[in-house]
This record gives sequence, structure tokens and C-alpha cells, in this order.
Amino acid sequence: MDVVVTSLEAWDTVWRRNQHLVAGLLRRDPTLRVLFVEPATDPLHAALGASQPRLGRGLRAGPALDGIRPEALWLLEPTKWLPRRVDRRVDERWARQVLRTARSLEMADPVLWVNDPTGSLLVEATTWRSLYDVTDDWTLAERSTAETERVIAQEQVLLARCDEVVVCSPALAVSKGAVREVTLVPNGVDTAAYLVAHDRPADLPDGAVAVYAGTLHGDRLDVDLCAATARALGGRGHLILVGPNALATEQRSRLESAGVVVLGARPSAEVPAYLQHADVLVVPHVVTPFTDSLDPIKLYEYQAAGGPVVSTPVAGFRDVVDERVVVASRETFASAVADALTHAGEAGLPLTDPDRVAGADWSRRVDQIVQVLASVHARGVNS
Repeated sequence: MDVVVTSLEAWDTVWRRNQHLVAGLLRRDPTLRVLFVEPATDPLHAALGASQPRLGRGLRAGPALDGIRPEALWLLEPTKWLPRRVDRRVDERWARQVLRTARSLEMADPVLWVNDPTGSLLVEATTWRSLYDVTDDWTLAERSTAETERVIAQEQVLLARCDEVVVCSPALAVSKGAVREVTLVPNGVDTAAYLVAHDRPADLPDGAVAVYAGTLHGDRLDVDLCAATARALGGRGHLILVGPNALATEQRSRLESAGVVVLGARPSAEVPAYLQHADVLVVPHVVTPFTDSLDPIKLYEYQAAGGPVVSTPVAGFRDVVDERVVVASRETFASAVADALTHAGEAGLPLTDPDRVAGADWSRRVDQIVQVLASVHARGVNS
């Protein structure tokens, strides 16, 4: 079977849901081939901002991965030359490039796995069997009116026409399940990575540390709360942010001025070390309809690491029954982190406890996706 994945995230060293699931599938089935379509680069937007502009890398073989045969994984990184307001056919050009690339790989009748809603154009342009994997409700994110209307229109196509719809959170199961039948496949964790005691990362400051691990994005991270928390810690410890930085330059400046240590992205294989050596694990997220739609991967990672957690009342953390997790309001969050940092280690709890999330191992999620893909594939065979 061939699968074309339209992903919201690039295939890099920071592994997220798509990479864990796709790699797991490729290891299970040596005959499977995957074309993984990454987000397009945007040289013009980068040139107007603080980033270094570059062209997309186009089609290339995926990296060498244990247990996956060469040429089973292909990556496609397109280039977005102009904004949609200037080039109204930018998404159509993207879809045609994906189709040409699939044909060049002799993928005549692949299963389409849509994570980026732009994949709706491929649903409309082909007879490919299709799966819509909803990991974020972008219809609820704060965007321009034009962008919101575009995403809503694309999702309407996906919910109406895809053979299967998978959601990652109970909230999404309710909202999307009101429209059609969906399958809940939550996020997970690589429990094996937490069975090993890792050395303290050299770039962690000396002394007590409160650590956040995840993409630094204004849709999720409460920048003002992070700054207030760092100031509340004073000389007692540091607030550390580990993860890809998608913040505006002004937001990062505010964080660093308040004393927040922004480390940036680290390979997923290194993240367990940061979590194991955190005195407190924190989730300073905004609470919005968008964040309420999420199933935070960090919930499972934090539980596997085993340390105390302080979180704002966001989905996942506010619902979990766990004596290590303290849910604090925005008003009390900073003091709760300071208090947890002061008393870290007094409870005598184990520092690493991956058995607590064994049922959420990515291998279990791959089992579920295998069943969904088998259902999608069977529709073509039986039609």
C-alpha cells in the first residue's frame, strides 16, 4: 500500500504525532511506501520577518531509520512563492505538485492521509481513498477572517468526503463527531525513552529549574504568564522553555527580559533528559476554545518523566487524576510554580515512571491507526 500524508509539521529531529505513527507503520509493513508532504517554505514571509529565507527542498528520500527499508519514506517540501491574497491559486499549485510527485513515485492509487486541511484539494481532485486526522481545531484559532473561512471551507470538504475521520482528543470527538462518525486515537509517548536514566543536559542552568517542553507558539503559550513566572521565581530557580520557537521576535524579547531561558528546539531523543532533570514541569498555556481541542503530547511525556507538574486548567491536565499534577489558575500559577520548586523532592516520588503511561505508548496508537487504514483500504478493494 502507498500512503500520501499532508502534514502540518516537517519531518525533522523533533518528532510529533505524524512521525511516530508513520514510522511505526513503516516498521510494521515492509511493503508500505509513504510520501510525507511537509509544510511549504515561504521565502517572502521569511524575508519580511526575522528568518532566513530559503527555497523548499522538493522531493528527497527520507532519513535512514532503524527498521525501515530505504526508499520506503519520501519527503516533499514545496515552496510557497506568493501569499494567497496575491496568488489565489497557490493551493491549487501545491496540489498539482503533490500529484506530480506521487505519479513520479508510481503511486497510482495511494491512500491520502490529511493532517493539513489544505489536503482537501487533493480529496476533490482525485479518487484516492482518504483519512482526515484532526489534531488541532484550526477553525477555532485566532486568525484573519479570510484564513478562518478558508480552513472552515476545507474542513467541510474533509468531513463530508473522507472515508474515515480520526481525532486526537475527547473534545474533538464531540465537536467533529456531531457532524459524522469519528475514531478517537489519542496522542502518546515513547515510553522506552524514559526507561533510561539520562545525564543532566549541559545547557540546563545550575540550580533549580522549572521546565516546559513543547513548541513555543502564541496559540498555546501564555507569554505574559511565562514572564511573570520567571520574575516570581527570582533567585530561587529558572524557567526553561525547550522546543521549536514559533514566537514573534517581540514575544521572545519579553521572555528573555524577564529572565526566561529559551533553549529552542532539541531532538526528541534528548527531551527525556530535560524532563527527568526538571525540578518542576510546567504548562503555562492559554485557555481558549482552540487549546481545549488539544490532547497535549506533553501530558504523557511529563507523566512518564514522573516529576511534579503545575499547569493552567487546560484540556488533558485539568482532567487527569494524578497526585503529581497541580492545576492552578492564571492568577495563582506563578506562585504555585514557586511553591512547587521550593518543595521539589520532598514527596519522595520516583523521578521516572513510564509504567504509568504504558497504555499510551505510541505502539498502541499505531495499532489503532493500522485498523483505520485497513478500513480505508478495504473501501477501495470492495468498491
